[in-house]
Amino acid sequence: MSGPTPSVRLLSDIGWEAPRRLLARFGLELVAVPAGEPIPGSYWGGSEAGIIGHRVYARADTPVHSLLHEAGHLMVMPPERRAAIHTDAADTQRDEDAVCYLQLLLADALPGFGRAQAFADMDAWGYTFRLGSAQAWFERDAEDAAAHLASLPHLAGLLPTEHASGQQAA
Repeated sequence: MSGPTPSVRLLSDIGWEAPRRLLARFGLELVAVPAGEPIPGSYWGGSEAGIIGHRVYARADTPVHSLLHEAGHLMVMPPERRAAIHTDAADTQRDEDAVCYLQLLLADALPGFGRAQAFADMDAWGYTFRLGSAQAWFERDAEDAAAHLASLPHLAGLLPTEHASGQQAA
């Protein structure tokens, strides 16, 4: 992964309150890391978010998409398995796809971010999808990721209603 580009939204651009509330809905805690300090549990290092147990670590310079992605790993994981997680969720490709889908679903819950920005940021950061972009994948190739999310009982009632059934909105 490359470093942030000017088009990538950072946590400092949207503030901490909305992300804290969003993560709390899923039983997660957002922990602020002081500027210049290493982020605990960061798989990629640098400004990328980190995960340890039920905590997601970030700094003001953490990209919002990174925060949502790493939090998504914990959200997709059954709560009883979260305590053992440190840095690497080591999940399946099916779970990884569900995490990418989930981060796009949740983007609209963050004022100043939104799904369009998430698509752009994921593409700018270097996520790769068969159809060439995050948006094309989400809209035309992610049925299995949506179905997997919908099948997870611990997420029942927590996903946006437009996708809770595993059906994509037009």
